Amino acid sequence: MADDSNLTNLDYRAEAVRMGPPCVEIIDAHAHVSGLHAAVILREAMKLYGISHIFSMTAVIEQIDALREIFEGNICFIAVPNWRDPDRLHAHGGGYAQRIRDFHAKDVRIAKFWTAPRGIDIGHEVGDPNLMRLDNPVRVEALQTAFDLGMTFMVHVADPNTWFETRYADQARYGTKASHYETLEAALERFPTRWIAAHMGGWPEDLTFLTGLLTRHPNLVLDTSATKWMVREISRHDAQEVRDFFVRFRGRLLFGSDIVTSDEHLNNASNANEMDAKAHSKESAFDLYASRYWALRTLWETNWIGQSPIADPDLAMVDPLRFRPADSPQLRGVALPGSVLPDFYRGTALAVITEAQLRPARNRPQT
Repeated sequence: MADDSNLTNLDYRAEAVRMGPPCVEIIDAHAHVSGLHAAVILREAMKLYGISHIFSMTAVIEQIDALREIFEGNICFIAVPNWRDPDRLHAHGGGYAQRIRDFHAKDVRIAKFWTAPRGIDIGHEVGDPNLMRLDNPVRVEALQTAFDLGMTFMVHVADPNTWFETRYADQARYGTKASHYETLEAALERFPTRWIAAHMGGWPEDLTFLTGLLTRHPNLVLDTSATKWMVREISRHDAQEVRDFFVRFRGRLLFGSDIVTSDEHLNNASNANEMDAKAHSKESAFDLYASRYWALRTLWETNWIGQSPIADPDLAMVDPLRFRPADSPQLRGVALPGSVLPDFYRGTALAVITEAQLRPARNRPQT
């Protein structure tokens, strides 16, 4: 029976063989690897689809050493707040600076700053609507801490247009999508380190906007994670426009999947949360992880056109009369030229992590 990760009943192991290896081994620059048993299943999917290394926002610091062993050292970690801390004001405010130092002590050299519009809701709930803004003094403290440690920054600044049309439609509360980039651009100037803007900068729907953003900020690179989002929106663009964008910004774009692993994916729990309910056995967990690599390699490498095997509820969110939550969009491959694939798949990520590893800590100026 098909599930939301395999609507078209693909054999993802056989598909990997049919697809063959990529032009270079791929580095997945954006994932959330947690759960040691699930990590083993992810590792199988990675090997099948030619993914040699992965960058992970692992929530549990105590799992870092074990995950390094599972991935034979081919995993790079990214510092993240403690999302499980019931004191969210502390976890996303003053407590994050210390957590960055804790990650840095584990040889982590990238720090994540999540400033998505959903953060406005979290802020209201804890009594500080501006909690997640990059210009909030407690966030500036965390940014300064990471900067002084010589770290690279990752940022999640915006969400899909489909969400701004629906759950963020109240502009008095959430602002416009464009308004969320004002604090980002100011932070890019204030902290002249390398920045990675997740999910194609949060605006894969508008390549013209991204062109301006990359042109204005030479210290910025974009990862192309969030598989469903990329498949839906990149497929809507003219393929030549996408190819031209990747050629123009060769060396500024990173492959990413946004795969989230959890040992809960191996259980058939009736009370699982939304993320944990995406799989319920070893095989469905494998399909969940492998489907992302199948879809992304198909999108970027080929000119294949067909139904995506991954359900995309955003379609029904915007047009519930036409789509059901289990429907999927058309995937239209853009067949990126061979001249850019090696950098996109591997070279840019190697440059980013090497730069992060070599960048020395800074002494904070006396005030």
